[in-house]
Amino acid sequence: MRLRSVPLFLVFCPFFFLIQPAGAQMRLTYSNFFPPTHVHSQLAESWCKEIEKQTHGEIVFNYFPASTLTRPQQTYIAVAKGVADIGMTAIAYSRGRFPVLEAIDLPMGYTSGVQATAVANQVLERFDPEELHNTEVMYLHAHGPGIIHTRNKPIHGLADLKGLKIRGTGTSGEVIAALGGTPVGQSMAETYQMLQRGVVDGSAHPIEANNGWKLGEVAKYMIQNFSSGYTTTFAVFMNQKRWHQLTPKQQEIFTRINKKYALKHGQAWDEADEKGMAFFLSKGGTVISQTDEESKRWAEKSSVLLEDYVQSVAKRGIDGKTIVDFIQTRLQQP
Repeated sequence: MRLRSVPLFLVFCPFFFLIQPAGAQMRLTYSNFFPPTHVHSQLAESWCKEIEKQTHGEIVFNYFPASTLTRPQQTYIAVAKGVADIGMTAIAYSRGRFPVLEAIDLPMGYTSGVQATAVANQVLERFDPEELHNTEVMYLHAHGPGIIHTRNKPIHGLADLKGLKIRGTGTSGEVIAALGGTPVGQSMAETYQMLQRGVVDGSAHPIEANNGWKLGEVAKYMIQNFSSGYTTTFAVFMNQKRWHQLTPKQQEIFTRINKKYALKHGQAWDEADEKGMAFFLSKGGTVISQTDEESKRWAEKSSVLLEDYVQSVAKRGIDGKTIVDFIQTRLQQP
């Protein structure tokens, strides 16, 4: 059988077919660990659709929720290497990889998802972390205050918490330890059964999880330790090569829509917190508020994590105190 001859320009130009002709359609993959029914998966899909609409179909997406394309712990690297073009994941899933952004998750005393999301993006803009420079960051978002819930013991003071086994991972586990509890590092997916069976005495989680993960069915008490409230930062990354294949006009559309959706995610976290509180109360849950004096005690106990962070990142040549001070200043602003 005769082989058909190949034009010489194709032999010496192996990247010929990778060039994006003007006006051609670009198809991007988007990996997200949130399940399709979760509001932050639905918002990600909405983001895709809005970009498709604003670019008049020049950009289209294949969307993969529920970790069907990449595992959440591997999403950042997968995007950097081009396994996925875009990905959403939690910064905490890659501990140590994002030393600047990890400051956001510290127990700063967050009061809402909108506030935490705004601060997260301000940190991104102000410090432009080198740790992110091998991807193009679309935007960050963060949930409302993570606080302590217990299954059958009310917590009125630090003495009540001492020795209790409280589910918490990453920053939330460190907060539990600083407050005198015993952190149990299991995933949110395992929390319901652990509370139900009494494997743990409680859990540190945002209020939204009482409804989103139905933890309000197995936790009877909510301790409003907002002064030591932590958050979890989520990021949407894009592969740099794919970003640079976009036209300037398309990049402008992405940037404009990103600002809009960062706020949408923050608002969604707060709306989810409202639903979580309503569900918790509907199941007979009891909310325990704190006096100003007790609140200060919890803040002082958890502040050791801020000091530890500053010392830890200093070993990597990062001025952690400046980052912490910046966040605390932003939190004091209306």
